[in-house]
Order: sequence, then structure tokens, then C-alpha cells
Amino acid sequence: MSDMSSALGIAASGLRAQTARMKVIAENIANANSTGTTPGAVPYTRQIPIFGQMVDRETGAAMVRMTGVQRDQGEFRLRYDPNHPAADGAGMVRLPNVNTLVESMDMREAQRAYEANLNVVESARAMLTRTIDLLRR
Repeated sequence: MSDMSSALGIAASGLRAQTARMKVIAENIANANSTGTTPGAVPYTRQIPIFGQMVDRETGAAMVRMTGVQRDQGEFRLRYDPNHPAADGAGMVRLPNVNTLVESMDMREAQRAYEANLNVVESARAMLTRTIDLLRR
């Protein structure tokens, strides 16, 4: 049973990590058009989830977890809008360095990874149920 519980624990850690990743991506998408409120203000900066490995002391299984978030060092987008409150002297407004197409692709990838981990959980559950049924006979 410890192999089965290890598989379930690893899949569960993947579910938690992908859920955290989707939250970061959702925050990026929600702030894709945020700007500052004063001239030259720094807009929202895209966040990148960082993953790490942790080892379960009981089973020795290597599990994934989100260890933190890092700011994207990419350039901010610029838009000419001299009437905007965050416009600088040249009329340029700095926009977040968030590309919604990239974020959408990242979200789809996270969703697929989540579904794969969920399939592992469902398969392990089905195997355990079948084993219990066989043992009852």
C-alpha cells in the first residue's frame, strides 16, 4: 500500500502545484492592462511561478511544490496616450510586461498537467477499489 499512497501523494502535490500556478497566471491576466496612476509609474510586473522538489520523509517520494514567485525582468510595453494620468513627458504610458497569449498558453499547459495528475488519482482510486473488491471474495 505504501507504493499506492506514494503515487497518490505525488499526484496530490502536482495538483496543488498546478493550482498555485493557475492562480499566478490568473493574476497576470487580470493585471495585463493595469497602469500606474502617476507619470512614469511602474505598472504591474508579470509574475513567474518557481517550482521546487520536496521529499516526503515517510515514503521517500519526491514531490513538487511551488516554492515562490519571481518577477519577470522583461521590458514593459509602451503606448502613446498623452492624456493618461501615468503618461510621462513624451506622452508614453508604461504597460505591464504581460502577454495574454503567452499567459493563455501557460494556463492551458497548467490545466493539462492538472488533468494528468487528476487521472493518476482516479486510476489509483480505481485500483484500490478493485483490490478491496477482490479481497472481499
